[in-house]
Amino acid sequence: MEVPLQITVRDMEHSDAVERRIRTGVDKLARFHPRITSCRVVVEQATKHQQQGRQFSVHVDVRVPGHEEIVSTRQQHEDVYVALRDAFGSAARQLEDVAREQRGDVKVHDVPGHGVVRRLVRDEGYGFIEANDGRNVYFGRDNVVHPSYEQLEPGTQVQFIEEWADEGLQAKRVTAGKHGFGTR
Repeated sequence: MEVPLQITVRDMEHSDAVERRIRTGVDKLARFHPRITSCRVVVEQATKHQQQGRQFSVHVDVRVPGHEEIVSTRQQHEDVYVALRDAFGSAARQLEDVAREQRGDVKVHDVPGHGVVRRLVRDEGYGFIEANDGRNVYFGRDNVVHPSYEQLEPGTQVQFIEEWADEGLQAKRVTAGKHGFGTR
């Protein structure tokens, strides 16, 4: 870790056994993601309730490169060790998901772009879409899903996925119709 482990204990006595359990939990987290940059653990005893007795809350914050969010979990239990186990278990599952995503093991769905057909070259079977951000994106006859290429007209609102091809960035899976957006 780039930043040393931070352990905070609130509203309860410091315990070497609890600290050892935290350090063991953090060591196990490193198995799920090899590049943890920082980890902060807060253990606190919640306000005592007459019916419930003592409740322990554990909060684990983990940071890894390339991931904007803090992997964080909060678990509450009357046994501090059960709360620690549950909190670290949840953090481990989240870290495992992040690691899978970063390795490319999880398929990330393409976010469709939206735009308007601006130009068609019918005799050669291609055209250009003006994307909502103002860019012109090439598409070919074979990339039109619905309606057919022959039914497209300039001014038709479309949705598409951008993909790299040999010639550069192109619109694939072009579909016409209103897709929850307005015209420019």
